Amino acid sequence: MASGPTRTGPTRTGKSRGNLPPLDLYVPEPKFRPGDPVDYSHLEIPAAGKLARPDEGCAASETWPLTLDLIRVLDENDAAVGAWNPNLDPETMRRMLASMALTRAFDDRMYRGQRQGKTSFYMKSTGEEAVSIACAHALAFDDMVFPSYRQQGILIARGYPLVEMVNQIYSNRADPLKGRQLPIMYSAKDYGFFSISGNLATQFPQAVGWAMASAIKGDTRIATSFVGEGSSAEGDFHAAMTFAAVYNAPVVLNVVNNQWAISSFSGFAGAERTTFAARATGYGIAGLRVDGNDILAVYAAMEWAANRARSNQGPTLIEHFTYRAEGHSTSDDPTAYRSAHEREEWPLGDPIMRLKKHLIALGEWSEEQHAEMDRDAAEQVKTATKEAEKNGILGHGLHHPFHTMFEDVFEELPWHLEEQADQAIRERQSKFPDWKD
Repeated sequence: MASGPTRTGPTRTGKSRGNLPPLDLYVPEPKFRPGDPVDYSHLEIPAAGKLARPDEGCAASETWPLTLDLIRVLDENDAAVGAWNPNLDPETMRRMLASMALTRAFDDRMYRGQRQGKTSFYMKSTGEEAVSIACAHALAFDDMVFPSYRQQGILIARGYPLVEMVNQIYSNRADPLKGRQLPIMYSAKDYGFFSISGNLATQFPQAVGWAMASAIKGDTRIATSFVGEGSSAEGDFHAAMTFAAVYNAPVVLNVVNNQWAISSFSGFAGAERTTFAARATGYGIAGLRVDGNDILAVYAAMEWAANRARSNQGPTLIEHFTYRAEGHSTSDDPTAYRSAHEREEWPLGDPIMRLKKHLIALGEWSEEQHAEMDRDAAEQVKTATKEAEKNGILGHGLHHPFHTMFEDVFEELPWHLEEQADQAIRERQSKFPDWKD
């Protein structure tokens, strides 16, 4: 009788492990919790102006050092220095300063509006205004933006009417989205602002696809998209990076590293291992890491990446190193999970104050002008809010006819949805006979 096959693999007993310790699992832990003193000495903050600016058409591999360092333009003396200095004229800088101030004023009033029951939800971008405002100024107006939920500054910088923004937040009868989006998920097609999605990182592959379509058509418009550092752990992020690299899509992909998700710090997304910009290298994509509170540095990085995309040199991943100065949203209490001193101790300062001081140092601004600008911004927002409130607020109830919830999706409503719509309308009429659309 023939013998069976000879076993050549490891025995059941396996190899002796000797004195090896048991396996251990590492769980990231933030350095500071509520009540802790804050010490940012572990952060390596390079001097402004020290980094070279490579040619926009360089090989992606040449940007590797820039993914590990930090592009900075504004130095400790409020001067713009180094090769990355975009050399913007004072008027452009004043416009960017005004846009940041208006964004902050808008955030403050909308936050109060939520607390007053005028809307259900709001998210501020306090401390991160430079990212949106600089990018809006560095891009062409018709370049397509696929935003996350802290890029309201792009709409403001592009001149989208504040009244329309408030209408969308209040989900009132003038809301062009008819109350179908969360309050801060704006959509503004004519302003190159794609509808915001609450599903994290979905905008990345959409931006890459749009950019690929633009290239296929032989257009000149590029796309850009934004995610938070936590969203970079999503599969959509990596799918987008692969497509962008393979097809050399004319797109700029931005990771806004503001240190915190709603309650977990950036370490859970891999920040303790390397920078988020460094992920570009594994895909063969150019990468930049920039001081996100230095609006001149952000402008320079976005301009570099946009020019690169527009000249068919490929995509770029930019990490904006910044700090979420306030809560994740109106539903969040940051004092429950982080030290109250983090904001005041953040070593890269406040983006508005840094540009303000730079303009003053140039002799192109003053404390009096700044105070007047803040008053004007607050008045603009107040006026827009009062006008929008004429169209209703959330607390006033349903603002659009009931049947509209079944419209604007299909060219012809399928039979089964027709039946559901008829049933829903009959039930509403039965339960609320006095309700009028």
